[in-house]
Amino acid sequence: MDADDALGAARAAFADAAARLADAGARSELLAEYHPPRRVALLMRPPVLRGIGRVWRLGVLLLEPDGAVRATGEVLSLADPGHPNHRSAVAERRRQLRLAARRGRLPLGEVVDFAARPIELTRDGLAAPGPLALEEHGVTVRWSPTGGGTVPLAAYLAERVDLLAHPRPSA
Repeated sequence: MDADDALGAARAAFADAAARLADAGARSELLAEYHPPRRVALLMRPPVLRGIGRVWRLGVLLLEPDGAVRATGEVLSLADPGHPNHRSAVAERRRQLRLAARRGRLPLGEVVDFAARPIELTRDGLAAPGPLALEEHGVTVRWSPTGGGTVPLAAYLAERVDLLAHPRPSA
């Protein structure tokens, strides 16, 4: 398959997936940007997470309503940050991120995706390491950044969109 045809097919597949998810009223998540601590005059401003839009999380990919795609970065479920527990560095980091979300006025109970790198659906954009690759037979998805096989984009999107648009009841 020609690279331009493969990229065009990928763009169309993402646009179709976004339309199907919107029509199904699928659960979306908040996309946010992390703003690190910074000095303003003599004061140190603490870090802030600010919402910038909505996305659907499709495993290793985040899909925006306009069909733009990002690599899934970090995911945080917003709850009351509580007090320092001094139990683990990971738990304290997540508590600090929840405080940053509160400063950004993000609602409790929301699932927030941040540190999500935009993916350009171009030859150069897919040549960079990430979850999408341009191969001879079309665009594929890497399930794991550390290796493993790839799956054709159309099959990956069909499964992930179906799971999100028609969630199975909990067991």
